[in-house]
Amino acid sequence: MEPTRQPADRDQVREAIRSRYRGLARAAQAGETVTDCDPGAFAAVGFDAAGYPNASGLPGGAVRASLGCGNPVAVADLHPGETVLDLGAGGGLDVLLSARRVGPAGTAYGLDMTEEMLDLARANAREAGAQNAVFLCVPN
Repeated sequence: MEPTRQPADRDQVREAIRSRYRGLARAAQAGETVTDCDPGAFAAVGFDAAGYPNASGLPGGAVRASLGCGNPVAVADLHPGETVLDLGAGGGLDVLLSARRVGPAGTAYGLDMTEEMLDLARANAREAGAQNAVFLCVPN
């Protein structure tokens, strides 16, 4: 018979996740490169997990804080004028790349659960001059 696992308190789990990503945001703001995934994890499915070759000209803070496991924008079929939503936007790299692709007539939204990540993403958007990148906080 397997031991009974006690359900985790949702608020404790949520706070543990927020705490982790706050720390990663602070590390990225301090100039560290942060990761949250094995970079080769999704190479076989075409997410360009080896990197973001299309990130030239974007702020270093966005690239350093890319916590994804690949480059979904590389395989996304985005067109000028469209609206994009990135859940768990982190430092905003995918939002900034999407904002480029949808152009000034489109909007790229990034949703995240920590103000620290949103502060980093907003600073990156300002540095990139991405006026069509909008970052929003997940409500508690």
